[in-house]
Amino acid sequence: MTNNHTRLHDQLQFIVEIDKLKHVLRQTVLMNKSRRENDAEHSWHLAMMAIVLSEYAAQEVDLVRVLKMVLIHDLVEIDAGDTFCYDEQGAETQADRERQAADRIFGLLPSDQTGELRSLWEEFEAKRTSDACFAAALDRIQPVLHNYYTQGGTWKKAGVTVDKVRKRIAPIAQGAPILAQFVDELIQDAVEKGYLRTETPAESLHLT
Repeated sequence: MTNNHTRLHDQLQFIVEIDKLKHVLRQTVLMNKSRRENDAEHSWHLAMMAIVLSEYAAQEVDLVRVLKMVLIHDLVEIDAGDTFCYDEQGAETQADRERQAADRIFGLLPSDQTGELRSLWEEFEAKRTSDACFAAALDRIQPVLHNYYTQGGTWKKAGVTVDKVRKRIAPIAQGAPILAQFVDELIQDAVEKGYLRTETPAESLHLT
């Protein structure tokens, strides 16, 4: 097999492997409430958000790099699974599981593409560049939209409180402050409409 054929074989192997992302279910419910969203749908949605909302980034961003980040950021969940963002126990092992997954999945590609995509994934995780901060902001905004337009969706099912949601969305302000203001107003409206609790049932019982 020639070097060119070997390269193509490795690239196609990667493309076939990432089809598995379509089968990784998230906790987020689709806006029509028909079923849970999968990771591939989530990544596509973020890519469209990046195209439409890039003017709201805190600093000028390279849209192509942002698109690459949002499209690859969850590939590690093929192996590591989706860790619910409010699952404290799962979060303890999440970083290790995802690093091991990154080694295997990005490692399927030719070395130059392995290096590029792995570097972009690590940049997204670190959230230190303007591109990564904007990409991360979109990743935090999208589930809020789903929960709001499903009248509380996952928030209600998991008993999530407004304080936990505000902590989760904190990175939005760094990557897209104007969008952060919008999301804050959306969350306040969600509380007023009863989509989101202000305290847990146990806390409410204690206060009464």
